[in-house]
Amino acid sequence: MIENQVSRSALMAAYIRAYHSLHDEPKIFDDFLAHLIMPEERQEFIEQGLVNSLQFIDPERTKLCPDKSTALAWLVQTVLPSSIMLSRARYTENRLKQAVKQGIRQYVILGAGMDTFAFRQPEMLDQLHIYEVDHPATQTYKIHRLVELGWEAPTQLHFVPVDFTQDSLAAALTHSSYNPQVKSFFSWLGVTYYLPRDAVFATFRTIAGIAPAGSTVIFDYLDTDAFIPEKAAKYMQIWLDSVRRAGEPLKSGYDPSMIAADLEDQGLRLHENLSPAEIEKRYFHGRMDQYHALEHANLACAVVK
Repeated sequence: MIENQVSRSALMAAYIRAYHSLHDEPKIFDDFLAHLIMPEERQEFIEQGLVNSLQFIDPERTKLCPDKSTALAWLVQTVLPSSIMLSRARYTENRLKQAVKQGIRQYVILGAGMDTFAFRQPEMLDQLHIYEVDHPATQTYKIHRLVELGWEAPTQLHFVPVDFTQDSLAAALTHSSYNPQVKSFFSWLGVTYYLPRDAVFATFRTIAGIAPAGSTVIFDYLDTDAFIPEKAAKYMQIWLDSVRRAGEPLKSGYDPSMIAADLEDQGLRLHENLSPAEIEKRYFHGRMDQYHALEHANLACAVVK
């Protein structure tokens, strides 16, 4: 992301969650607060940019989208990486609820962006302390937005500023109220794509070092084909180009057949690795709209050894 500027990817993810909650049925993931935490002017800016992009992405499609709402529906459901954003959020929170029943008491959200969990799930705050870890610029933007909305952060919510490319995650958590002796649940969504492999593996090693055995890590990742033009799906090439122009280029992909070995080297054991086909079957089968699992995008669950 651009230094000292809120992450555009974080805002886009919030916009997609907001759009889905307001316009789509059935819900894949219902973030019913996303449209509130996103400033109206930001939403309008994003929507205008999307509509303007249609003539460049698919000129013929403009004839089939005579109005703004039709254009937005097609773009959100078929061009943007909406399906992985929605399915990974649902997968993570489903896993979290199971983990809490098994004694997990700390929820660490790496790259939290405009996450609303602490405000959407107040009934879980008696059982969880939540640590939102994110780039200082994005986190400051969010905190200011919470103040604007008059949303008082619960005492169980802790903000931990970290630049993953420069700062020590372990040091940042150590200086917070995070307890390294308590089993924890880490979600790391929509971040691995944007970091070089060594930074990703270093973060996994850090998690394995600061969380006790049995702690959980949920993350998503792109396969290596996503970065090979002759193998990548058309929308993938559009996504790569758009985020590059926005100053937040995608940097790394991983071989799904090697992810278990990669994690073992970092102190983690792979528990589940969902391919796009498996994500499609679990979350998108039978839908009547145009949402489908994102090619090249995988969901994984790992456990600290």
